[in-house]
Amino acid sequence: MSQFLEAMAFRHACKQFDTEKQIPSEAFESMLDVARTSPSSFGMEPWRLIVVRDPKLRKALKSSCWNQGQITECSELVIFTTDNDIVRSDSPYVRKMFERRGMSSEMVDTYLGVYKNYLSPIEADEELLENWTAKQCYIALANMMTYAATLEIDSCPIEGFDKEGVEAILDLDYGRSVAVICAFGYRVNPQSEQKRLELQQIVEYR
Repeated sequence: MSQFLEAMAFRHACKQFDTEKQIPSEAFESMLDVARTSPSSFGMEPWRLIVVRDPKLRKALKSSCWNQGQITECSELVIFTTDNDIVRSDSPYVRKMFERRGMSSEMVDTYLGVYKNYLSPIEADEELLENWTAKQCYIALANMMTYAATLEIDSCPIEGFDKEGVEAILDLDYGRSVAVICAFGYRVNPQSEQKRLELQQIVEYR
């Protein structure tokens, strides 16, 4: 079995973390870099990660995260936020993200036109825009969790939280929103048996 498939078998939603065991800094930095180098729509990289280490802040967040123990027990708590305003079609950030590819100004303008045509109906609705940027975060999150599993580091993605409450506690700048939270660390209990549908139940050939 390849290392990747072994990691997929190892990874599970860890519900209880060993509070005495910390992720080595070098390993955690490499996990963050995996998120950084993940793909995103149009290469806009809308994610902005907050690593919460302050015990008082974690305790405050726990109350807005359905009192889930992972929030305070994990070694590293990563909150994936999105910067929604910078990815709007008229943002200087967007032009800069295209210009960094070394294209001619004419080609940059062409890409900006395609981008605007795609994003205009999305950015017209704040909820649609947040959903679009959040999707990008999930790509980075999945890569980060699977890579962590190759290091035998456990994770637990958390969607159960009061979004407005968490955003208020973090005092996010206008235009930023919380997409998903993930706890990383080391398991206390053995992994439960992995339950998945069979391949023929989810794949259709046409």
